[in-house]
Amino acid sequence: MSNTELAEDTTPSDDSAHGAGADFDLVIRGEHIVTTAGTVAREVGIRAGKIVAIEPLGNNLRGEKTIDLTDEEVLIPGLVDTHVHVNEPGRTEWEGFESATKAAAAGGVTTIVDMPLNSIPPTVNVESLELKQAAARPKAFVDVGFWGGAIPGNKTDLRKLHDAGVFGFKCFLLHSGVEEFPYLEPDEMEEDMGEIASFDSMMLVHAEDSRAIDRAPNAEGDHYDRFLASRPRGAENVAVAEVIERARWTGARAHILHLSSSDALAMISSAKRDGVKLTVETCPHYLTLLAEEIPDGATAFKCCPPIREASNRELLWKGLEDGVIDCIVSDHSPSTLDLKDIENGDFGVAWGGVASLQLGLALIWTEAQRRGIKLETVLKWMSTRPAEIAGLHHKGAIALGNDADFAFFAPGDSFVVDVNKLHHKNPISPYQGKVLAGKVRRTFVRGTEVDFKTPKGQLIRRGEI
Repeated sequence: MSNTELAEDTTPSDDSAHGAGADFDLVIRGEHIVTTAGTVAREVGIRAGKIVAIEPLGNNLRGEKTIDLTDEEVLIPGLVDTHVHVNEPGRTEWEGFESATKAAAAGGVTTIVDMPLNSIPPTVNVESLELKQAAARPKAFVDVGFWGGAIPGNKTDLRKLHDAGVFGFKCFLLHSGVEEFPYLEPDEMEEDMGEIASFDSMMLVHAEDSRAIDRAPNAEGDHYDRFLASRPRGAENVAVAEVIERARWTGARAHILHLSSSDALAMISSAKRDGVKLTVETCPHYLTLLAEEIPDGATAFKCCPPIREASNRELLWKGLEDGVIDCIVSDHSPSTLDLKDIENGDFGVAWGGVASLQLGLALIWTEAQRRGIKLETVLKWMSTRPAEIAGLHHKGAIALGNDADFAFFAPGDSFVVDVNKLHHKNPISPYQGKVLAGKVRRTFVRGTEVDFKTPKGQLIRRGEI
């Protein structure tokens, strides 16, 4: 039994009335609750899955159930991860909704938004969306939303997908890695941007230039520096510039996925100053790992765009602190062990993706502590801003009227990453054996604790929350 469970009220008292006369379904009390006013001593009252009261500690809100945080625990808003590849249906052996949403909950993530690939079929029309929703509905342990896909030839499907509730549209500017999700040429992307601007949706872009990649050195072999040379910063920079200008010309909202090249920060900052509707994300692997430390043949580290050098990492952190980069999301992109080519360690053939959904908060908190960055700032990057960008208006903060999505986080705890103890379906990670700070002890979605046995997450649609 955990310290939290020992601290939970189980008997009626003058301070905590249960049953008849209770005003709330659940009351959570503690000295350290992260609200929009900072980390403060508060009591939070939850009714019907919503936060309906936030009062000073000692006001003795009355709940059917009351939980007291321990001294070392912080109540944080559930994380919102808007970049997750679940892969079900079609490639459920890579990851499925059950394993992915369990991993999310274990890492304090209470809402995910699923990418339109690498499932089969990809989410490029309403029929495919409905198949994915049917797969997710009985298996979701956290709330799940969906992005649509923009590929050649599906322009007429974009408005239909929008009306069906997707949060926006993802496209690639180079080969996506799977044949059923082809990439857009920049002119095609611009045409689709014009279409989605008419109903105020958003284009999410994997920004690497196909021509630059085609002319780069071959990635084959077990040397990471060769793979790094095959995905040069210039390929990202050219593609980011394309996104900026096409967004400028069309007036569409655009979002740069998984920024890796710090070279692009200056033009992103300039575009934002110009009023281009642009947001940018980066990922834990770009903020915590270093190209110089990746061993030969260690294909667990392969992702696209790639993990770059130490100097690049420092500039990405500065981009976050300066507000040029808006948020941190996982880009959880798992695959089976054989696709990672562990036996040969060939970066040219291994699947490119890092599975980190369960570890994101601990990874970033470990690095943030070293840099003197506060937990509230980390939560802005990993919860508040992703929710705002996706339009999840009732998530991302402990605030009145929001969904009662929480994690009990012990920032002083630590653990050693063991891939065999994670909920991810395939036991491979570049973080294996690393010591990380901060543990999620309990997770609540809409006021109900995740028990990892009965899935109670909901499917969410644009405009509903």
